[in-house]
Amino acid sequence: MNNITYFKDQFEQLQEANPNDTIADLRQNGFDAFTKDGVPTYRDEDWKYTNVSSLFDKEYLIAENSTITLADVNTIRLPGYKQANELVFVNGRFIANLSTIRSATTDLVVLPLEEAAKGEYKEIVAAHLNQSSNYLNDGIHALNTSFINGGVFVHVLKGKEPEHPVYCYHILDARQNPALAQPRSLVLADENSRLQITESYTTLGASDSFNNQVMEVVVKENAYVEYYKIQNDTANASQVSSTHIRQIGRSYVHTVTITLNGGIVRNNMNLVLDAAGNETHLYGLYLLKGKSHADNHTLIDNLKPNCFSNQLYKGIADDTSTAVFNGRIMVQPDAQKTNAYQSNKNILLSENATINTKPQLEIFADDVKCSHGCTIGQLDEEAMFYLRARGIPKESAEVLLLQAFAADIVDQIKPEPLRSYVSKLIYEHLAIQ
Repeated sequence: MNNITYFKDQFEQLQEANPNDTIADLRQNGFDAFTKDGVPTYRDEDWKYTNVSSLFDKEYLIAENSTITLADVNTIRLPGYKQANELVFVNGRFIANLSTIRSATTDLVVLPLEEAAKGEYKEIVAAHLNQSSNYLNDGIHALNTSFINGGVFVHVLKGKEPEHPVYCYHILDARQNPALAQPRSLVLADENSRLQITESYTTLGASDSFNNQVMEVVVKENAYVEYYKIQNDTANASQVSSTHIRQIGRSYVHTVTITLNGGIVRNNMNLVLDAAGNETHLYGLYLLKGKSHADNHTLIDNLKPNCFSNQLYKGIADDTSTAVFNGRIMVQPDAQKTNAYQSNKNILLSENATINTKPQLEIFADDVKCSHGCTIGQLDEEAMFYLRARGIPKESAEVLLLQAFAADIVDQIKPEPLRSYVSKLIYEHLAIQ
């Protein structure tokens, strides 16, 4: 597959089909950057342990049409869906007739991104769309920008707390051909608002799939945002999932990323603290087996003073799986009185599994409290002996200990239906041998 030629043809068709699109220039800039940078390789420091070049060796079908039906959506709904706003993406495109918006339009606005870009929200879209490129400046992100089409704009209005959370279902239809999706979302939590948003990923079919996704979230003064990501796809499903959150007013953000199944999975989680007094919490759990590969890259950029961040990522690697954690905290010169903490803890269950971890601090201010650390080990032998001595079989004892290890992260999922759902997934994942 000739990457540049293939994507060039698809890009030109997209531009020709949308000559008056206000996002056309943005797409052009993205494609120019992709042409220049290409697909990242291990020579790029941020991609040193994750080789995504193999994902571009396949003849993906970039198709707008799909035979996904409401019956298909019913099979992958998250618990509590009857009380949620459900946004359905098929092969990267927001599908309104498969989606259900339950909140009032006076609380929550959901629009196709292209419509928002030329309507009453055009100034908001122009100001915030693609700000992530200032931090995610590789060819993968540029490729997503090149194909912004069928995205979604979500706006929680000022002073509103929608009763219903937002669920985003990302569905790839790989029943006939390898599928490529590049969904794009722009989310704005306005002043004094509250938002809970969850993303899940499903590939239907046995062919390979690649989901190159970008979500940008803007958080204003006194807003409160909870973000959950649940990755439990097939072994043939790979993705690069980028979430870029900018706290431009004093606000609170709470994120949890759960990675259980997939082929090659790369998560970029960026938090930009661009107002004094911001608070943010990042949690992540990756439980890997088989040949799965998960790479979690996090960035917390402290731009203003008196901000607090806490980060805890935990991982378990079995069989021949590989895990990567790269956590970077930056404290800029104006970010005095910053408190930033980071921890990464891992358990290796197999001699053939691999974990690479790299916590980083870059501090350019002199009045801060920052710490980071990482551990890689095996199951606690004393705890295992204690359980075995009480008649618990080895396999069951191992599952109990691993569940206890994961509990610190699972407990951070605040909605009870989601927390119970994830707990069940984890138990099934650990118990299947």
